[in-house]
Amino acid sequence: MKNLRSIALKEAQDRKSPEVSSPSPKISEYFGSHVFDKKKMRDYLSKEVYEKLISSIGYGEILNQEDANQIASAMKTWAMSKGVTHYTHWFQPLTGTTAEKHDSFFEPSGEGAIEKFAGSALVQQEPDASSFPNGGIRNTFEARGYTAWDPSSPAFIMERKAGKTLCIPTVFVAYTGEALDYKAPLLKALAAMDKAAVEVCQYFDKSITKVNASLGIEQEYFLVDLALYNARPDLALTGRALFGHISAKGQQLEDHYFGSIPDRVFTYMVDFENEALKLGIPLKTRHNEVAPSQFECAPIYEEINLAIDHNQLLMDVMEKVALRHNFKVLFHEKPYAGINGSGKHNNWSLITDTGKNLLAPGKTPKNNLMFLTFFVNTIKAVHEHADLLRASISSVSNDHRLGANEAPPAIISIFLGQQLDGILDEIEHSRINKKAKEESGMWLGIPKIPQISLDNTDRNRTSPFAFTGNKFELRAVGSSANSSGAMTVLNTIVADQLVKFKVEVDKLIKKGEKKDVAILTIIKKYIKESKDIRFEGNGYGKEWEDEAAKRGLSNIKTTPKALDALVSEKTTDLFIKTNVFSKRELHARHEILLEEFYKKLQIESRVMGEVVNSQIIPAAISYQNELIKNAQGIKDLGIGEDALATPLALIKEISDHIKGVKTNVDEMLEARKVSNVIEDTREKAIAYDEKVKIYFDTIRYHTDKLEQIINDQIWPLPKFRELLFLNK
Repeated sequence: MKNLRSIALKEAQDRKSPEVSSPSPKISEYFGSHVFDKKKMRDYLSKEVYEKLISSIGYGEILNQEDANQIASAMKTWAMSKGVTHYTHWFQPLTGTTAEKHDSFFEPSGEGAIEKFAGSALVQQEPDASSFPNGGIRNTFEARGYTAWDPSSPAFIMERKAGKTLCIPTVFVAYTGEALDYKAPLLKALAAMDKAAVEVCQYFDKSITKVNASLGIEQEYFLVDLALYNARPDLALTGRALFGHISAKGQQLEDHYFGSIPDRVFTYMVDFENEALKLGIPLKTRHNEVAPSQFECAPIYEEINLAIDHNQLLMDVMEKVALRHNFKVLFHEKPYAGINGSGKHNNWSLITDTGKNLLAPGKTPKNNLMFLTFFVNTIKAVHEHADLLRASISSVSNDHRLGANEAPPAIISIFLGQQLDGILDEIEHSRINKKAKEESGMWLGIPKIPQISLDNTDRNRTSPFAFTGNKFELRAVGSSANSSGAMTVLNTIVADQLVKFKVEVDKLIKKGEKKDVAILTIIKKYIKESKDIRFEGNGYGKEWEDEAAKRGLSNIKTTPKALDALVSEKTTDLFIKTNVFSKRELHARHEILLEEFYKKLQIESRVMGEVVNSQIIPAAISYQNELIKNAQGIKDLGIGEDALATPLALIKEISDHIKGVKTNVDEMLEARKVSNVIEDTREKAIAYDEKVKIYFDTIRYHTDKLEQIINDQIWPLPKFRELLFLNK
């Protein structure tokens, strides 16, 4: 009788890619065709309402009910012209995925039926708040919550085979006004950043009235054939392979990275890119990543709120399109042991409404002083709140990846590159020349900084936060994460730091110091105070762990303890002061993240126990029985003791590993029972991490040894070589 693995292998080997064609040879002709963008707004709205909406998007101007009615009517008219029948408020609850509830435009009337979409339906709806993670903010009997329209992120049409839906990006808040999603705090953090950055920009350029945070998100992912995925309960239920011996060939030849994209994968990429481009997601790059069956796509930079919405939407599109190609996308940070995991590299910068990138060095000393102001304040902010930034990228899945060979370590540090690191050292130790002129080689003691380019700023793959020319790259965000968590923290801490900077500079100016001298004086102070966070070397080395400890930098390796920073007094003061989170919201998020952590480990341990007891041990015993029959036959033939040595040794080895795996599974299940009765969420999460998870590697060791011994025809689970290489 064929097992599920053999059936899945046959399906995977016989795959043929579906036909895929682009809507047009020119991407520009269909890019954004499913988005109610500014061009369509202009076409469907009156000039007055269009200008109000643009002002609302850019500066938060309040729209009245009459304006909302006209916008809703315009959206409906446009959407129905594209075949849309339903609409939904599209939001990002704290589940880590997106959510939607579809309503029809259809409404019965006295004369039959009409299509209707009022401004009230556009602006606000009421999903069930208690049924989403809320950290105790809402009781089960307190179900009311609200989604509220975010005009800064354009509505779009999600197209499925059976129909089309108008999706309206929204925030999600409780009846009491507390945020229950990722978007609401992010928007508050961006508002704080805008205000603080503009005030500092006024030192240099009075024409700057707005600063937007910009973001480019590189998305890494794995592909696996759908049949093989369905034959692996661990992949299907946890997103990662809890068992599996390393494939003889993995990534050691370094031949996959940037290699020729397999035809079947290429067809899939073209298909999901077509869908993404219609949705206005500006995908620019695709390539093979380091590990076999690992790939990456990346967009052009966008305003940060829109970039994150697009990334969440992209992940949804990628999963849906993958099914058309009989693939499953794995966004888990470490789906396979022994090869690289996946990240979501967040490339962050600040752009003014005059078009200036505040993190791009200029050609004049004046521009360089402006650059240094934002550059050094960012470094200072990360130094001040490194533990909070570490907490923002924490998850049970990212714990598998952080510190591994391809990912940043759990120690937060900043890489600047030799040139800029040297410049900061020079500024720190130079005297401020109050009489020097701009024409000289030095101006107030600032070296002339040439335009930074990729040619003279190296990259450091071991750094969690690296400067890469005109932006900082936060490499530590996990591939499955919503980037809002980390970006809310980063923008908040930099905004707060800029406010502190302005206070210190203004104090010196009031004492009679010249503005530029005051600015450089504080910059020099910050360079010295934040020097410990800067590191140019190998972040993977044991030497760095020792050095980081001497510098007083934290090395928090697991999520439950890393999350302590989220509710510290220092963090609470920061978020209340910047109006991003209340104390209650912070504690709710802390509770939600801890619950998610132990529940995911709980699921992994359950899957591990079930698969071991129902598949792996029976397969091992089945093969062991064959060996016993073989040994008995040899004995009956009287061939001799030498002929019995091999089957007897294998029988003994299998018995040892069955005992090892069974003993550890039973002990793990007992540890889980003990952990389950713990009431305190933090203590329960720590117990799962330290008392339950510790059995995983030992159980895996024994099962992987059995995989190497047992007859390949009997082994029930698709092997790594099959999962990783059957995609062509």
